[in-house]
Amino acid sequence: MKENCRFLPVTAEEIKKLGWDRPDIIIVTGDAYVDHPAFGAAVMGRLAEHLGMRVAILPQPNWRDDLRDFLKLGQPKYFFGVTAGAMDSMVNHYTARRRLRTDDAYTPGGRHGYRPDLPSLVYTRVLKKLFPETPVVLGGVEASMRRFSHYDYWQDKVRPSVLAESGADMLMYGMGEQAFATVIELLSRGVPFGSLHNILQTAIIESEGKFVPPLKGHTEVVLPSHEECVSDKVKFARAFRIAEEASNSMSPGRLIQYHGNKKVVVNPPFPLPEKETADLPYDLPYTRLPHPKYNKKPPIPAWEMIRYSVNMHRGCFGGCSFCAISTHQGKFVASRSEESILREVAGIAAMPGFSGHITDMGGPTANMYKMGGKDTAICRSCGRPSCLYPTLCKNLDYDHRPLMSIYKKALATEGVKKITIGSGIRHDMLVGRSKEDSKKYGLEEYTNVLLKNHVPGRLKLAPEHTEAHVLKAMRKPSFESFEMFLEKFRAYCRKHDLPWQVVPYFISGHPACREEDMVNLSKNAGSLGLRPDQVQEFTPTPMTLSTTMYYTGIDPYTGKQVFSARSDHQKKKQKSYFFRTGKKNRKPG
Repeated sequence: MKENCRFLPVTAEEIKKLGWDRPDIIIVTGDAYVDHPAFGAAVMGRLAEHLGMRVAILPQPNWRDDLRDFLKLGQPKYFFGVTAGAMDSMVNHYTARRRLRTDDAYTPGGRHGYRPDLPSLVYTRVLKKLFPETPVVLGGVEASMRRFSHYDYWQDKVRPSVLAESGADMLMYGMGEQAFATVIELLSRGVPFGSLHNILQTAIIESEGKFVPPLKGHTEVVLPSHEECVSDKVKFARAFRIAEEASNSMSPGRLIQYHGNKKVVVNPPFPLPEKETADLPYDLPYTRLPHPKYNKKPPIPAWEMIRYSVNMHRGCFGGCSFCAISTHQGKFVASRSEESILREVAGIAAMPGFSGHITDMGGPTANMYKMGGKDTAICRSCGRPSCLYPTLCKNLDYDHRPLMSIYKKALATEGVKKITIGSGIRHDMLVGRSKEDSKKYGLEEYTNVLLKNHVPGRLKLAPEHTEAHVLKAMRKPSFESFEMFLEKFRAYCRKHDLPWQVVPYFISGHPACREEDMVNLSKNAGSLGLRPDQVQEFTPTPMTLSTTMYYTGIDPYTGKQVFSARSDHQKKKQKSYFFRTGKKNRKPG
């Protein structure tokens, strides 16, 4: 790419300067355009460019006026890609009590109002109105978590698949680079878009009677229909369970859900990527900067937070009930090579203005790099949603030595002075193990290395609750594991005379949690000298177990009833106990 066109084009003038008659692909995103591997539109844009495509980015188009923003880049040769952005727009826009937020971290100056609710729907409908013959491909976390019928907390109703509701032609779920590359390759060879039925990690919608070729080697599983999910909470819970079990399997089938006279067909995901495939999205030529169009605008908060961070792996085998990561990124961890990570670290160190501080080296969970099953044959037959709950899987290789190796090599990179770990860690992997296992997997050594070199004074941990039955509903370990790690942390600080603190994250209002449970949480935290100021009120988001229990009142795996705080009064009361410690505790009422 020419030096004066280092960024992907965002205007008609930039496209003209490149000598294009039109782009091959236009990616429409609800985020500002930051050319950084933490922003999905940039990743897909750079990947398509790497594959020979002419790609333009349309960031945060105005959907309220005469729609000129959607017209200014023209009509792409192959398709529009649509993403709501790096996070779900409804979580971005609203608090747990459905109140409108006043900021948006993915917009210059953190300004609110530059994207609609559910851009996946709004942008697609606009594009289908203006360019009815051009395919639209959905991607990103918002679309991924809405690929089936789902409970919408903000409207308090079951909504259909985003494919059925938006009119899009295809959806790529999860971390979709392999699906994206496959579609580009086939289109480049002249394969018609309408014949792309069997691409792994994609979903399509077809008329009920239309033949969709079978997917060789994969069974077909039919979920309860959308209409059944709307009318019957037991069937909604069953549909969720089928979808979650598929997301936790190494060999899932193709999932089909009928919506009236149409059917949503969700193909299984790609297997874990090989080294080159895992590295490629991060080895592309990013500037790591916001597009120059933002030069005279305030900084973009999300970019400022992650500009000097490095993502080392994807996926999480924690399986927490309230978390969308395993459903979106997968339960099985895909790690980059050391060489790729160190190339990125060296690139950051060479950036103008870099002070020497890498602010994070992690992933969805910081200490899962290079971890997975010792025997993948066992993993293939395993249906557990978590490798850590209710007990640590005996087949799990949770060796922390590769993490220590990469930390050490990254610190030795010229220009790097300090590395702190901003991602959360799973402390329960580090305590309660035998001396043999602690030595075998480097647990004690990793804990010391982490505390000695990589804690910025405050270590974030997420015990989430103290009460056993609530933790069970969350698929989280016992509070005892947190107490054990806290004692290790404090012993280290006493030994080295350090004023460091643990910042515990707790959740109020989660299914199975009652007001008396929050009383006990407050007492337990107070007895440990903790002031749990990191408050998270449970927010039901699509396609999680916690949301299913909240909406249906049923545990899909046991069929038992589950209590949930539903009214604002109940939620407010539960949350208030975060701030009642010691003598301030009161009886519920």
